[in-house]
Amino acid sequence: MDAPAHQSPNALADQLDSLPYTRRHNRVLFGSGLGWALDAMDVGLISFIIAALGQHWQLEKGELGLITSIGFVGMAIGATLGGLLADRFGRRQVFAVTLLIYGLATGASALAGGIAMLLVLRFFVGLGLGAELPVASTYVSEFAPARIRGRLIVILEAFWAVGWTASALIGYFVVPASEHGWRWAFALGAIPAVYALIVRWGLPESPRWLAGRGRFDEAARVVADFASSPAIGRRGSAPTPAVSTDMPAAPSRSEAPAEEPIATSAGRRLAALWSPEFRLRTASIWLVWFCVNFAYYGAFIWIPSILVDAGFPLVRSFGFTLVITLAQLPGYAVAAWLIEVWGRRLTLSVFLVGSAASAIAFGTVHTEAAIIASGMALSFFNLGAWGALYAISPEIYPTSIRGTGAGAAAAFGRIASILAPLAVPVLKQAGGLTLVFGVLGTAFAIGAAAAFLLPDQRGRALEE
Repeated sequence: MDAPAHQSPNALADQLDSLPYTRRHNRVLFGSGLGWALDAMDVGLISFIIAALGQHWQLEKGELGLITSIGFVGMAIGATLGGLLADRFGRRQVFAVTLLIYGLATGASALAGGIAMLLVLRFFVGLGLGAELPVASTYVSEFAPARIRGRLIVILEAFWAVGWTASALIGYFVVPASEHGWRWAFALGAIPAVYALIVRWGLPESPRWLAGRGRFDEAARVVADFASSPAIGRRGSAPTPAVSTDMPAAPSRSEAPAEEPIATSAGRRLAALWSPEFRLRTASIWLVWFCVNFAYYGAFIWIPSILVDAGFPLVRSFGFTLVITLAQLPGYAVAAWLIEVWGRRLTLSVFLVGSAASAIAFGTVHTEAAIIASGMALSFFNLGAWGALYAISPEIYPTSIRGTGAGAAAAFGRIASILAPLAVPVLKQAGGLTLVFGVLGTAFAIGAAAAFLLPDQRGRALEE
């Protein structure tokens, strides 16, 4: 039986796009953002932990790279599975399960007695992490009003800087405190397992996904809850968030026919990504994800160890990394503003060009001040680019394959994150830091070029 007209998917989508920014939007954003921050804390911790394990367990650089890369193998698999499962079973359900998986595996890593057990546990940590990240960005994008959707996704991504800063603080104060400091760091990483229960019961399911599965009454109830929630930003019954006055309004689609399901099975959803309509954007977004992952993880996973190898004491190198990490927050803030002024494509490209220049500079400087300055520039531009990338990825696909598309792009990018930690020691031996960061800068530049081939959905409804 057809849904009533007022409950059609397009009518519900119109209503979501026209809502003011409310307290319930805030709850979704910050609830998802906290999970995102916990993700970043775990990924960031490993860069400090491998620096410590290299000394405590007398591990070779290749073994340390393997500890890092095995997590990214799990992330590559998890990103694909997470997107597929989110399109099949819902965004909230998969979000909660992935938090649980990687939280438990991280906590168990504190008990590892050798490298073999640590590798197994890091694979499961990556499995959960890889599945969670594209699901979270898809989830928030489907609640966000069209006029500020990009900005909200960049703010969501900014929680990564909060988590990475937390990891830097733990790395600075906890990891070097004793021989078993790294175990306490892993134990703190078990917090997401508890938070998964809050996500499961405290956040609503995406009404766009519910409507796409024919659950119109549930979707309408969620939208009604958001419509009745107090707005944030201005006094009055229907204030709107503070955005640029020249932003285009979301067009009405209430009279348009409901979106036809493009794919009804996992195989068809994956095949749809390479249909004539989507193949160029799929190839482009996959290339951007690959380049950004390779350059980001090639740099930031190894920065603490690179500084130790350069002769800085362990604690001092961790202190430098903490200062460099703090530059991520202003990078996100600037990207969040520009993404609704310049648009997604230009913002992403400019920040990637800035990342390329910063990476090359970092590989050629030698003084403490120059190392910190170029490292902070790299943090600023690279994390701003990540914000724009997470904003654009779910927007370029329709609801029926949105989770699959975002997850598949992230999964392809994780291949680069597997290769990067293994490649950096080889590149460093062959040509020093100049070669390492020259290659990473080139990857950023290729990503910037590929970004220009992506469509820009600034101010447009997700269903367009």
